[in-house]
Amino acid sequence: MRNDIVPGARFPDYELTDHTATRRKLSELQGTDHMIVVLSRGGFCPKDRRQAEGTTSRRRTNTVAVLAHTGPSYPTRAVSFKRISTSRNTDPVHNPMIPHVVVLEPGLIVHKIYSGYWFFGRPTMEELRQDLRAVTRKCRPDWDITTPEMKRAWQEGRKELFYPYGKTYAQTVHEQD
Repeated sequence: MRNDIVPGARFPDYELTDHTATRRKLSELQGTDHMIVVLSRGGFCPKDRRQAEGTTSRRRTNTVAVLAHTGPSYPTRAVSFKRISTSRNTDPVHNPMIPHVVVLEPGLIVHKIYSGYWFFGRPTMEELRQDLRAVTRKCRPDWDITTPEMKRAWQEGRKELFYPYGKTYAQTVHEQD
């Protein structure tokens, strides 16, 4: 992985083509949510296919597969692994890339990076769930609504601090369709 892609840094705002051939930036797809970006070698690799199946089975986790095709509901785009520097330096002849999974906070801020040629370095679904829990706790003001500050905000009618953060539930449901 490039030296500038580290926890706390901003992940590059790549532009991807979605299933409707519309170009979208990662930041547009992410919105104000967390995101998991999977950098894989592609569908030809059985290890990458298996990881993609496990990751995309949790559809609502806001996962974007950047190099592997994971189905029509996820934008995919071949991003040169040379641009991200994920190549494996032990095989200069074939120059294979090392798969990575990047957990992003809102604003494309890198929370955690997993790298793993085989399954050893790849995150389990439980590890990803724990990462998303930590990110959500960090970025959602209403993570703990029992604090005195949140109780006071609710009593004062400051509903923008509570899910769905200034939107109606109908707007929120419509955005998910």
